[in-house]
Amino acid sequence: MAMEYWLPILWFGVIGFGVLMYVLLDGFVLGLGILAPFAEDEKQLDHMMNTAAPIWDGNETWLVLGGAGLLAAFPKAYAVVLSALYLPVLLMLIALVFRGVAFEFRFKAQRSKPAWGAAFALGSMFAAFAQGVILGALVEGMPLNGGKYLGGAFGWFSPFSMLTGIAVVFGYALLGSTWLILKTEGALQKVARGLTRPLVLVVVAFMGLVSAWLPFLDSRIMARWFEGGNFWWLAPVPALALLNAFALWRAAMRQGRDAAPFVLTLCFFALGFAGLVLGIWPNIVPPGLTIWQAASPPSSQGFVLAGLVVLLPAILGYTYWSYSVFKGKVAADAGYH
Repeated sequence: MAMEYWLPILWFGVIGFGVLMYVLLDGFVLGLGILAPFAEDEKQLDHMMNTAAPIWDGNETWLVLGGAGLLAAFPKAYAVVLSALYLPVLLMLIALVFRGVAFEFRFKAQRSKPAWGAAFALGSMFAAFAQGVILGALVEGMPLNGGKYLGGAFGWFSPFSMLTGIAVVFGYALLGSTWLILKTEGALQKVARGLTRPLVLVVVAFMGLVSAWLPFLDSRIMARWFEGGNFWWLAPVPALALLNAFALWRAAMRQGRDAAPFVLTLCFFALGFAGLVLGIWPNIVPPGLTIWQAASPPSSQGFVLAGLVVLLPAILGYTYWSYSVFKGKVAADAGYH
């Protein structure tokens, strides 16, 4: 009984960690694409893309880890999510492929370089929007009967999921702008600083709108915050998020503290993710499919866990190594090969 209880909790943590790492690491690369239209010329867009060129493709490993972990540990949840959200998931995957192809082809192109730059921007925007829609649909809750999805092909489409889709686009743009503050100097950093403060306001506004909408959803996520005295020990999460937003607002325009805006943005996303997990717990598909109901047999979870013990340190190791090798500022004339 202990294994049946604790293994799903462990895998829930592993999948949550993988999703969070993907959002934080690939989020700023998607943000660069979203901000591509603000580049003053093609050389400045080259500079923007060169800041992520050595490490961008490794970031998607975390998305694979999250998806594979969901299939292995929670096959019922995987089946429900793919059945309900195959259209936005398909849009996300096509957009990510489109973004990746554009990223590589643009550096080799001559006459078609502006077209590939536009493709990089559109692929990033659609991927971010699709991820926000998926998030909104999960938070809103899915109609289930006996573990089977009852909605249609467009059951995910709602005003709330459209709101979260747009919110994620602006959130990734904020990650991208603060990454540019960290990695660049001169004219491009000035552009990034000019974009960061308005983006902080927009992201905080969207977070407020989403939070205000939650009590009216059937998934009752916000209701959990006020049941059984939960609010008093959960309240530090939104309070820290507000303090973090204020600190980010101030750090965005402070010269000489280039790392602070990016670090604070990462913390802002982590706090939002923590609030989401605390709201849906112990469900993996709100409103009614818990991690224990969706879990595969303990023998299956234990078998895959043995591989994870080797795989996860390896992913963490090469992620740390790649970021440490390419740390520091990226010059405007840096090349990509």
